[in-house]
Amino acid sequence: MSNKVIYAIYNDDDVLMNAVKKTRAAHHHIEEVFTPFPVHGLDKAMGLAPSRLAICAFLYGCVGISFATFMMSYIMIHDWPQDIGGKPSFSYIQNMPSFVPIMFEMTVFFAAHLMVITFYMRSKLWPFKEAENPDVRTTDDHFLMEVAVNNNEEELVSFFQNTGAVEVKVIEKN
Repeated sequence: MSNKVIYAIYNDDDVLMNAVKKTRAAHHHIEEVFTPFPVHGLDKAMGLAPSRLAICAFLYGCVGISFATFMMSYIMIHDWPQDIGGKPSFSYIQNMPSFVPIMFEMTVFFAAHLMVITFYMRSKLWPFKEAENPDVRTTDDHFLMEVAVNNNEEELVSFFQNTGAVEVKVIEKN
């Protein structure tokens, strides 16, 4: 089986968006699109599913608020109750208004830090990972669309030249 892909390089984001829409309409599989900056609507044009990172953030926030509640209940009520301002700490409910800022901060802390870890694990961005950028121009001013070739190389090359690509390359991918 051939591991060939086509790199179609564009120099305008609007031309790239039109090319992505035409490519999807022609039922060609887009492997990846490399851009120097975020292009609004590109994910929907490529047909990517929405991110589930928000669900993870909610769950991580629930873990954070649960941890904060347990921590404050144990430390301030059971382990080391303190008489603050003449008000003894006999129950968690009596003291809960003073614990709200801590619960909020721990919710945000857990959600933010665990979301970053989840994002790095999901996108496989490990420390010291080498870049997988196929063309250095995509970090400056060009846009690259990578499309799989399935025994239709000549057809795809002419197709992408007609979509406004400034350069079309066929690459053997490892």
